[in-house]
Amino acid sequence: MATFKTVQIEGRLREKFKMESRIRGHLLYVDQPQAGGGEDAGPTPLEYFFLSLAGCVATIGRIIAHQRKIQLRGMEVKVEGEIDVETLRGKSQENRAGFTGIRVVTKIDADMTREEKEKFLKEIDLRCPVSDNIENGVSISYEVAE
Repeated sequence: MATFKTVQIEGRLREKFKMESRIRGHLLYVDQPQAGGGEDAGPTPLEYFFLSLAGCVATIGRIIAHQRKIQLRGMEVKVEGEIDVETLRGKSQENRAGFTGIRVVTKIDADMTREEKEKFLKEIDLRCPVSDNIENGVSISYEVAE
């Protein structure tokens, strides 16, 4: 039987590009670098997007390690991808607005062979909700609130 949980955040656009969000008592900012017209008060939306993937990979890795009684001493996760900035700026429609691809590189500190680490990483990918949404897509609806 499935158990569903609603995940929700709210944010408010402040001056220039800065968005403020209070999530479970944490005050977070999304912003653009000063070179991009922002105040550099926080990571960009794309950086948070990658952080959410890296955080999910690490979290699911820890859950799996705990379930399998693997001593996971640490894990480093690097996420990178390329995006056409001319499309997001509205200066081109040549490419889609999203990343051309996303690469996740991990360093897993555990007593496992390379083959075991690759299998571990595959299971992480299968169980990570962020990875699943990126790979399989999810519908998004936009509404205007009164």
